[in-house]
This record gives sequence, C-alpha cells and structure tokens, in this order.
Amino acid sequence: MDQLVTLPNILTGLRFAMIPVLILLFSIEQTVVIGLATFFVFVFAALTDLVDGYYARKYQIETTLGKLMDPLADKVLVATALIMLIPLGRIPAWVCLLIICREIIITGVRGLAASTGVVVAAGQMGKIKSNFQYFGISFLVFPLGVLPVPYLHQIGQLLLYISLVMAIWSGIDYFYNLRHIFQETAKTEG
Repeated sequence: MDQLVTLPNILTGLRFAMIPVLILLFSIEQTVVIGLATFFVFVFAALTDLVDGYYARKYQIETTLGKLMDPLADKVLVATALIMLIPLGRIPAWVCLLIICREIIITGVRGLAASTGVVVAAGQMGKIKSNFQYFGISFLVFPLGVLPVPYLHQIGQLLLYISLVMAIWSGIDYFYNLRHIFQETAKTEG
C-alpha cells in the first residue's frame, strides 16, 4: 500500500481531480477573469505531469500504477481541454478528433502490452508531443487582450498542429516497437 501512496501518484490523482474544475471553468462565459482562472488551472495540472515524472525518476519511485495512470491522466486532461476549446472556436474539431483517436489507440496498445506482462512507459517522442500540446493549449486558453501578444491563439494552433504530427509519428513508433507483442498475440489466438 505504501508503494501506491507516493508523491508522483498523488500528483497524478490531483491531475485527474483538476479535470472537473476545468470543465466547470470552460462552461462559464469566458470573461478575462474566468479565462485567466482556466489558464492557471490548466497550467497547474500540466505542471503536475512534469513534476511527478521528474520526481519519480529522480527518487526511483516509479510504480506500475504510475506508469499506467500518469499517461492516462495526461490524455484525459488534454482531451478535456481540446474538446472544451472547440465551441470557443479556438481549434478545429478535426485536430481534436485525430489527437484523441491517436490517444485512444495508444492506450489500447498499452493495454494489450500490459496483458502480456509488458508495461509501456511513455517514450521520449510522446513526452515532447505532450509538451507541445500543453504549450499549445495554454496559449489557446489564455484570454486575448490581457497581454500585448499578437497572434497568441494562432501560435497555440501551430503548436497543436506540430503536436499532431508528432502524435502520429510517435504512434507509428509505438506500433513498430511493440510489433513482437502483436505477432505473439496473433500466434496464440491463431
């Protein structure tokens, strides 16, 4: 039980807990104050991802639960923000759809790997992709007119487009690196 209650796992749980808060904030009329609150909640949740991974690796307290739940918390956080940004007109629905579909497929691949006893932690490309997503979404959430930064939302969209390319690329990489699991599964079921 002690192994489950680690700071990284608590931060992952906190990231899950921030999702209903984000949904509520996105659902309220987006005034500057609400927009800033939404921005800070999202950034705080995104930072927990950076901190929990760093802390788990530094102090060698990575757990199987953390390896499975941390990427899931990231995916749910990103999917929530992306979906809530669509009605605000800040990101095209097709970009969100492709990113979310990729995440669902990779979660399935991880589940298949886990069923064979292989726990797949996030790869380096996936981590970079997540950072592009976090920055892109942060720029899209930030209310216009607060800072004298022209094209802030366009920069956020560009970062999401880059993350989409990286998501597809890293998805192909996952399939390639785990092809032996698919081959073994096909043999045992065939």
